[in-house]
Amino acid sequence: MKNMGSMPANRPFRRLGTVLVAGAALLGALSAQAQTAFTATYRNGSTYNIEGKEPSASGKYPVYVHMSGTGESYNSAWARAAVDAAVARGFVAATVQYDNASFGSCSTINGRTKGIFDAASTSSAIAKLCSRAKADCSKGVVTGGLSQGSIISVLSRNHDSRVRASMGQGTGTTYTAAYNLESCMANGKHAQPGDRIRIINGERDMFVGGTEYIARSQAELVTGLQCAGQQSCFRNNGSGWYIVKDLQVADLNADHCFMGNLGVPGVQCSGILGVDPYYQYGNNQWGIRTTMDWLKTFVTP
Repeated sequence: MKNMGSMPANRPFRRLGTVLVAGAALLGALSAQAQTAFTATYRNGSTYNIEGKEPSASGKYPVYVHMSGTGESYNSAWARAAVDAAVARGFVAATVQYDNASFGSCSTINGRTKGIFDAASTSSAIAKLCSRAKADCSKGVVTGGLSQGSIISVLSRNHDSRVRASMGQGTGTTYTAAYNLESCMANGKHAQPGDRIRIINGERDMFVGGTEYIARSQAELVTGLQCAGQQSCFRNNGSGWYIVKDLQVADLNADHCFMGNLGVPGVQCSGILGVDPYYQYGNNQWGIRTTMDWLKTFVTP
């Protein structure tokens, strides 16, 4: 663990900002539409869990599917924040458990992806979700995830053509020196077109490189969109990528799990105690609200 040194001078002010943002979010939550929680299971060799929410109002809705990262609980605070943002925008939304105890090669992760998104199987997670009374997958399916979950998100269209757009957080083609996923994750190697992908990486993401330059280059490889030296790069339809800076998050630590809160600088994904309020409740380009608004543009209401 790196020495944290002295606390940044602006930390108290950022904490105050955290409280203000959280307070505004509470007021917004009071007016949120009614929602109904649900659980289900699916099979991919073993039995895995699905946890989701759907609007309580009558009607048929498109579907959002979320996948957590390696070692992350499928129903973690981060995953639930994504589900909450999706259902608030009129999705049947769920986070899906899978065999994420370890990372893997393109072949391994693609096998896990197929178990979730195999449109030809009645036991897949997508089959279970699309069979819900309030789900209408003909209106479109969109996906999101962190780390290994983001790889599954991008690869989801390989197995179900109803997947119209995908979001990834902590996403690249190379993870440390051990895993090269260019054969399935480089633009043109996955069925999801580059202009239907939105990647968000933290500048301190050690798993995809550790510097803003590498985090950017990894996002460029996945999306096929290049903007040299820029913090963000988006096409007219909002696809593209964004690099989160330390100063944009409440704990000043934009690492692989930038959406976490109270993380320790230099320790990847240590902010497991909560969700960054600027990510969860802000209207910035890297936050979950804006990302979910973007995904919604690809489905039929």
